[in-house]
This record gives sequence, structure tokens and C-alpha cells, in this order.
Amino acid sequence: MVARRQRRLLLAAAVALALPAGVRAQRPPRVPRIGILMPSTAAGTANLVGAFVEGLGEHGYVEGSNVFLEYRYTEGHMDRVPALTLELVRANVEIIVSTTDPVIRAIQRHAPTMPIVMVNSSDPVGSGLVKTLARPGGNITGVTNLSPEISAKRMQLLREAVPQLERVAYLWNPDLPGAAEAYGEIEAAARTLKLQVRSAEARRAEDIERALAALASAPATALLVQAPNPVLYTARKRIAELAREMRLPSIFNRWEYVADGGLMSYGPNVPQMYRRAAGYVDQILKGAAAAGLPVEQPSKFELTINAQTAKTLGIAISRSVLLRADKIF
Repeated sequence: MVARRQRRLLLAAAVALALPAGVRAQRPPRVPRIGILMPSTAAGTANLVGAFVEGLGEHGYVEGSNVFLEYRYTEGHMDRVPALTLELVRANVEIIVSTTDPVIRAIQRHAPTMPIVMVNSSDPVGSGLVKTLARPGGNITGVTNLSPEISAKRMQLLREAVPQLERVAYLWNPDLPGAAEAYGEIEAAARTLKLQVRSAEARRAEDIERALAALASAPATALLVQAPNPVLYTARKRIAELAREMRLPSIFNRWEYVADGGLMSYGPNVPQMYRRAAGYVDQILKGAAAAGLPVEQPSKFELTINAQTAKTLGIAISRSVLLRADKIF
């Protein structure tokens, strides 16, 4: 039996040597691995990840065929970002795709040379993630939601929808990078519209109900929610429920809040931003350096209204606002 096995091995070796050198040297092409690290849950970000996968398909990538995707979710716990980043590095991913300034910054600290494609960054220059939007200059590029005066526009829409409005409660985490600057913009917009701003701080999901409960004694109040904020986005359904229970007209940056019962949203189409992020991944896989790929800003903003929530709150949204809506639930 040993002699038979040796003859088979010798025959296989002879056949291999008989092949042309070029054929012997051929190896299956390496299939790239892309890491996707989401500061939320799989269910809460399914539409965003789905848009990214669809975007990859538009560039010829098929998951499990010519690209592998490594998914990681923090389940809303920011302190898991470092460990999940190191998991992706050990999985030999070539690029990490993620979202929001603090998460991107944490990923960069633990993967300083890894190309990172960011989505929905609020202020990549101010946060120090890139040198300029035109020339990022490091290992990070992607898509930002940065747009001047968007907070003022949301406040204006609230005032148009609720003319008797007197004050706006701002649900936010002041510890996030850029949060103080954004709060200043909101206060400036409120002054222009002769509105008061009340701070409702929520650093963790457990803080949300307490922060909103403190608003119960103030009538003629509406709710504005910090954006982007992974913790608040993950808890968006509960926030929308509380706003309705407290009869707070609400406005958000994303239509998903409105789909879950919020009153209005105004902001860029975030799933489309994830679709666009796939183009950055394609360019990097083909040899482009993140340092030289300009960061893209949103060019279109969408207004979404939940007509059922308006009815529940007894709000008759004006025809002029309804006609501007891109989507009505």
C-alpha cells in the first residue's frame, strides 16, 4: 500500500512538472475582505448595510463571490468599537466602512494604517479626521452629511408646521465631538425665530426617558434630536413613542425616525450615502489611496412627514409644507 501511494505521488509530481511554467504559477485571485462596523444593531441598520451591498453590486461585486464582507455591530455600546476594530484587523480586511465621527476616530486609533471609508460624518475636518474635504490627506475618506445651516432649516420647518411653537427641546449627548458647536448653531437659529432652546442630555440609552420626562411641564414645546448620534438612532422607535405620548412635535435628520412614528425629518438620504460609499471601496480596491479621494457632501435633502402622527398630535400641517415633502407616511 505504501508503494502504491508513493507511485501516485510521483505520478502527480511528474504531471505537474510537465505543465507549462505559466500554468504551474497560476493561483486563484485573492478575494478582498471588507469590514463593516456599525455602532448599532444589525436590525437597526439593515437598510443602510443593504444599500451599501447594493452599491457594491453596481460596481460588479457579489458578496461571497468576488468580495467577502465581515460584519460587526456594537449593539449600541461605543466601548466595543476598539475590540471590534481589532477583530476586523485580525480577519485581514482591506478596508473598514463605518459611520459617525467618534466611531471613525476610535477605529483610526486602533487601525492607523487601514483605509477607512466613512459615511454620515458630521464634521470630518473639524473633528480632525481629514485635512480638507478636497484632499483628505490620510487613511480616511468617504461621505459627510456636513451642510451649513441645516439645523436652522429644521427649526424653520418646525415653526412652519407648529406656528404656536415657543420652545424647542434638544435631545443630545454633549460629549460627542462637535456637539458644542452644533448646539451653538441651534441656539442661533432659535434666536432668529424667537424660540427658546431647552437642553435634554442623554449620554446613554437609559438616559432618554429621564431627559424627556423633564420636559412634561413645558407646553408649546417641540423636540429636535441630535444628528448623527448612534445611541439615539438605535433607540429611535422609543423616542418617537415618547414624543407622541408627551404630545411633542418632533423633527429628526433621518426618515427612519418618521417611519417609526416621529413627525418630520429633514436631511440627506442616508441609505444613498451608503450606496455612494461603495464607490469609494471600489476605487481603493483598484489601487486608489484614501488620501487623494475627495470627501463627498450631500447635494439633495429630503423632507419626510408622518401624516398619522400629525393627526394624533392635532397638528394641521400647512399645504405649503406638505407640497415640499419628498415622502409622506
